[in-house]
Amino acid sequence: MKKIGILTSGGDAPGMNAAIRAVVRKSIYHGLEAYGVYQGFSGLITGNIEKLELGSVGDIIQRGGTILRSARCEEFKTEEGQLKGLEQLKKFGLDGLVVIGGNGSYMGAQKLTNLGFPCIGVPATIDNDIPGTRYTIGFDTSLNTVLDAIDKIRDTATSHERTFIIEVMGRDAGDIALWAGLAGGAETILIPEAKDDMADIADRLRNGQKRGKKHSIIVVAEGVMSGPQFAEELHKLTNIETRVSVLGHIQRGGVPTGRDRVLASRFGAKAVELLMEGKAGRAVGIKQDMIVDEDILTVLDQPHYFHEDMYSLSKELSI
Repeated sequence: MKKIGILTSGGDAPGMNAAIRAVVRKSIYHGLEAYGVYQGFSGLITGNIEKLELGSVGDIIQRGGTILRSARCEEFKTEEGQLKGLEQLKKFGLDGLVVIGGNGSYMGAQKLTNLGFPCIGVPATIDNDIPGTRYTIGFDTSLNTVLDAIDKIRDTATSHERTFIIEVMGRDAGDIALWAGLAGGAETILIPEAKDDMADIADRLRNGQKRGKKHSIIVVAEGVMSGPQFAEELHKLTNIETRVSVLGHIQRGGVPTGRDRVLASRFGAKAVELLMEGKAGRAVGIKQDMIVDEDILTVLDQPHYFHEDMYSLSKELSI
């Protein structure tokens, strides 16, 4: 192992730059060369690859997004596209590749591994929906971004005595909604992992109003339905006037938290160590504060972890 490539793919997540920095500096520390693949698998196919030095990753640990940029690439899903990418890796003399991203990125890493090129997956997505790790890079920052929005919206909800519906990201996972809703004191949290009954939600809101409650915060994960759609359904049952805030892509940006920077640094360093040990097709993760690694296929076959106890607690505390 003499030359290691780094690639970021899929949706950007705060902390990706910290992971890139860790891979580059860990590689150079051990006498290896590091190469950045720009624009994800799309850039891999076209050979958009450059050597990175220590200075290339200076002053990036605090920046959101990814300096390597990211792009969707339908072509890489085909065998022809994968072979083109493999050809570029060989052209630049790379011996291994660290792929930083989500489930789709892992699948790309596995395809290259199947073709005989060693790849290691590093979990980076605000959705926190990758099995094999308790937390992903970017989740903590996104959580705090959403929590800040909830706190600010609550001020307006209190002032105007209204019910506010806040739609958050997460794809098919409800981690952002659950964690931010619990931390923000939301009265109702809707997540894909739990099938809430609209009639029950309506009854809880009515009971709250009977007790003299003047405002409510409802957090809806996008995997359940959109905020406007939920507002329409709720209005049919309760005739309660609501306001909807769709937080959108602000959840992906911003300065990464200390937790995300440390997590990304540990993940990136572990990925380099695995390649140096001759391992391939592995996915890095964290469990009980220990950095671990598993076979990528095993990770992809596992279900997303649902913190059922936390969900139950959110209901108990929102009475």
